[in-house]
Amino acid sequence: MNSIYTIGEVLVEMMAANIGQGFTHPGVWHGPYPSGAPAIFIDQVSKLGVRGGIISCVGDDGFGRLNVDRLARDGVDTRGIRMLTQENTGSAFVAYQSGGERDFIFNIKHSACGHISPGQVAEMLPATCRHLHIMGSSLFSFQMVDAVKKAAEQVKAAGGTLSFDPNIRKEMLDIPEMRDALHFMLELTDCYLPSASEVVLLSPASDAQGAIDWFLQNGIREVVVKRGREGASYFSAEQTLHVPGYPVIEVDPTGAGDCFGGAFIACRQRGFNISQALRYANVCGALAVTRQGPMEGTSTLAQIEAFLQRQTPVSDNHSIQERQ
Repeated sequence: MNSIYTIGEVLVEMMAANIGQGFTHPGVWHGPYPSGAPAIFIDQVSKLGVRGGIISCVGDDGFGRLNVDRLARDGVDTRGIRMLTQENTGSAFVAYQSGGERDFIFNIKHSACGHISPGQVAEMLPATCRHLHIMGSSLFSFQMVDAVKKAAEQVKAAGGTLSFDPNIRKEMLDIPEMRDALHFMLELTDCYLPSASEVVLLSPASDAQGAIDWFLQNGIREVVVKRGREGASYFSAEQTLHVPGYPVIEVDPTGAGDCFGGAFIACRQRGFNISQALRYANVCGALAVTRQGPMEGTSTLAQIEAFLQRQTPVSDNHSIQERQ
């Protein structure tokens, strides 16, 4: 089995203890938790028994060791993570609003993550990598954009494939190079994984179906729209498929989309059909929100199957259409 790799931020996350707790007054924070969207993605890939690795940088500090140890324990190839003695591991603080919205304060660009370079990619991206996954949140500096481009071009030149999750947060849209880098990634993307709210952001269309049609007409082979508790929808030139989600009690939504993406790509690598891959990915997203901490809800195949055994079968409720 060829390996799946990703490149991008590895950081720790501190989470507000109470809803409505902001950043302007003292309060209780839970953590540190291992985090970073690419790290959560690849942790989920490895938990499902698919070889996965990550290229990143962390500080030679407790936060860095927390992340590397956790990823290695879950089976991730961490040889591509450099531990820098003169830099600190990246961090994120997340606060929760009563309406479900989240606010973040990140230290990524000026942390160890900001030192990921194209040279590191050339040195550490293995020849066995036949699929690369990119998160939009990783395109946080010119140097990082160059490193991601290097990785993408290297994998595509070797005949590999690329998946792309825009993962666009409002804080990232203030970075001037972001939009150009996002469009560059779209040009190389085989499987696009936006959330429902992100579908139209990188297309000229004003509605979701128009955006999906535009993506499929411009080189993207598959579009998978993440709809949270409502499930997920799959679009290709031949097929449209919707698989419902699963009702769970939400504790913390952080990282759920990353778990979904990791599960979908890993399941496809394992040879699952589209319907089954979506179903398992929906379970991973559902299980992720039941645990506090962005990486704490990643799931194994045994956990997914045990969850499914407790659920009402949803296979008969799938909506499938052939695209004209």
